[in-house]
Amino acid sequence: MIRVAIVGGKIDSGGKKNLIMEYYRHIDRNQIQFDFICDSDSQAIPRKEIESLGGRVYKIRPYQNIIGNMVDIYTLCKKNKYPIMHAYNSTMNVFPMFVAKIAGVPVRISESLSMAHEDDSKTKIKKIIRPMSKLFANYYMSCGDDCGRWQFGDKLFNAGKVDVFKTVVNTEFNSYNPELRDKTRKEFGWENKIVVGHIGRFTPQKNSVRMIEIFAAISKKEPKAVLCLIGDGELKEEMMAKIDELGIKAQVTYLGRREDIQQFYNAMDIFLLPSLYEGLPVVGLEAESCGLPVFFSTEVTREADACKLGHFIDLTETEDVWANEILKTVYENISIRKSHAKEVAEAGFDSAFESIRIQKYYLDAIEKEKVI
Repeated sequence: MIRVAIVGGKIDSGGKKNLIMEYYRHIDRNQIQFDFICDSDSQAIPRKEIESLGGRVYKIRPYQNIIGNMVDIYTLCKKNKYPIMHAYNSTMNVFPMFVAKIAGVPVRISESLSMAHEDDSKTKIKKIIRPMSKLFANYYMSCGDDCGRWQFGDKLFNAGKVDVFKTVVNTEFNSYNPELRDKTRKEFGWENKIVVGHIGRFTPQKNSVRMIEIFAAISKKEPKAVLCLIGDGELKEEMMAKIDELGIKAQVTYLGRREDIQQFYNAMDIFLLPSLYEGLPVVGLEAESCGLPVFFSTEVTREADACKLGHFIDLTETEDVWANEILKTVYENISIRKSHAKEVAEAGFDSAFESIRIQKYYLDAIEKEKVI
C-alpha cells in the first residue's frame, strides 16, 4: 500500500476539502492511502471520516509561520518516507515542494486550484511566488485548463506537462430531490419564497459584500426573495453591517458553517457566486447537479458551466442588471426544475470516474520514478 502525503494547508468548509475528500472516498484504499497534513488552525478537518477510511491526520504549524510549517512537513516526510506528496495550495506549493525535494520524496505533485484578480490583496504575493511554484515539483496538475495555464504558464501547459484532473463532485448524491426541497423549504419558512443562495467562504475573493448589494437589488424587484447564506470568513462582520445598512435583515437567513448542504441546494432557486476569481468551483458543480441555476461573474472560468445552467455576468454591470438577469432565469426555471446529475457526470466531473484516473496517475508516477 502506498501512502500519499496530502498537503492541504488550512482545511475549512469549502471546495478544497470537498475535492480532496471526493477523491479519497472513491480510490482503492487497499492500494492508495492518504495522510492529511493540515494547518493547525483548520476549522473543518473531517478527522473521524478520514480515520475510519484508514487515513491519518497530522496538524502542523500554520503557513503564517512558514519556517515552522516547513520544518514540520520535513519531519513528517523523513519519518513516514512518503513516495508521493500532493500539494493543493496553488502558488503556495513552492514551500512544501521544496521541503519534499530535500527530504527525498520522489514524486512531487503541485496542483493549481485557483487563479487571481487585481482587486484581491493577495494577488501581488501570488504573482511574486508564481514563477517559483513549479521549481521543486516534478509533476504538475490543475483542476481546469485556465488554472493550469495561469499558474504554470502556456509553455508548460501546451507541452502537455500539466495534467488536468477536473474538479469533481458526487453527482448522484447531489441530484435533485423534490421531497427534500419541500421539507427544507417548509422547515425554514420558504414555501412561497424565491430563495437566492450562497455557500462558501466570506472573503474578498468571493466578492462577498458585492453579493449582498446584488441581493438587495433583487429584493427591491421581488418582495418574495430571501437570501440564504452558509459559511464564514473574514468579511462576515462587514457583510452583516451591509445587510443592516441596506435594510434587508428580515430577508436574510444566515446559517453559519454547515456540512449538511445538500438540502439547501435543493431548497434554493438560484445560486450566486460573483467571485473576483476561482479555480473551478465545487459549489457551482454541486449546484448544477441539483438542477440549480448558478450566476457567476465573468471572472470565473467558463469550464464551470457543466450543463448549461451556468450564467455569467460582468462585474462592471450594475446590481440592477444582475437582478434582472437572475429573476428572469428564476421565473423561467422554477417550474421545470430537474436533476442534471447525469449531464454533469458526462461532462467529466464525477468523482467516481476521475478517482480511477488519479489512482492510475499515482501508480504510474511511482513506476516512472522507480520507487521501490
